[in-house]
Amino acid sequence: MKKFLTVLAASLAICGLFFSCGNKGNASSVKVGVSMPTKDLQRWNQDGSNMKAQLEKAGYKVDLQFAANDIPTQISQIENMITSGCKVLVIASIDGTALSNVLEQAGKKNVQVIAYDRLIMNSKAVSYYATFDNYKVGTIQGDYLVEKLNLKNRSAKDPVYMEFFTGDPGDNNINFFFGGAMDVLKPYLDSGVIVCPSGQTAKAQAATLNWSTEEAQKRMENLITSNKYGPKGSKLDAVYCSNDSTANGVTNALLAAGYTAENFPIITGQDCDIIAVKNMLKGTQSMSIFKDTRTLASKVVEMVDAIMKGSNPPVNDTKTYDNGTGVIPSFLCEPVYGSVDNYKELLIDSGYYTEDQLK
Repeated sequence: MKKFLTVLAASLAICGLFFSCGNKGNASSVKVGVSMPTKDLQRWNQDGSNMKAQLEKAGYKVDLQFAANDIPTQISQIENMITSGCKVLVIASIDGTALSNVLEQAGKKNVQVIAYDRLIMNSKAVSYYATFDNYKVGTIQGDYLVEKLNLKNRSAKDPVYMEFFTGDPGDNNINFFFGGAMDVLKPYLDSGVIVCPSGQTAKAQAATLNWSTEEAQKRMENLITSNKYGPKGSKLDAVYCSNDSTANGVTNALLAAGYTAENFPIITGQDCDIIAVKNMLKGTQSMSIFKDTRTLASKVVEMVDAIMKGSNPPVNDTKTYDNGTGVIPSFLCEPVYGSVDNYKELLIDSGYYTEDQLK
């Protein structure tokens, strides 16, 4: 009998070991919190739905929350995710500097944090960062302007006139978007080939609170009034915009000032939002950076899988993104640009949009 009990105990111990090991890699027992900034922008709706769909397909339980661009709301939602048992948090922050305290709670409970698209600053709780090559986003936009405005073959005697718009000052990404673009364009500004009549070329001057279409439109309206821009007024060749929501605001202001597709300034953008693609087809936006969020979502799922299995998540950059506590291992997806010349192949043939969505 004693021998039987010993064998039984050993068997139960082995079964317990197998059960424990099986649970560790069992996605269906793991809850993942996904925190997105807002539903007001198409970009974040798509990111959130792609993330939820791919995580659920991989077997995870998903708590997806949108914070209405309100920092206290996002903090409260993250707190609830932590207390409800989420093992991993995927966070696209409203303000990358505002989450240190709540993420300290995550660290104490050994909840792993993946910063999504926007780097979360000054928190040791951030384990990984998943994004696109944001510096390259800016350089692609800058190179596009160089080519389309023929800047290499112009001089200060034949300048182009340009204004600049970037995003929210609390979003660390504008350092890369705007920085990459200005690294390309600054030599032309310095030589007088590009002239910015407003003089507003610094990041703080070009910033747009919350990436707001309305704020961008107001500022562009002010620039039109103060610099007398118009089809029959002062010349405006281009407006650099870091993304589509700011580009849309600029476009609205220019249309109200009387510009048409025939004389519209070159407008850059990012995200290939539906409204931006429609504007490209109308001739009122020139290009937009395409960042396939399906690709980014799939990388995040790989990261979550690796974390839960105790292996190393995929990263391809361990030098660039320092959040103030050290360099965060990152995976950078490749951005490309879309225009009227390639939008069908890029967006429709790939299944990202349907033809009907762009009518």
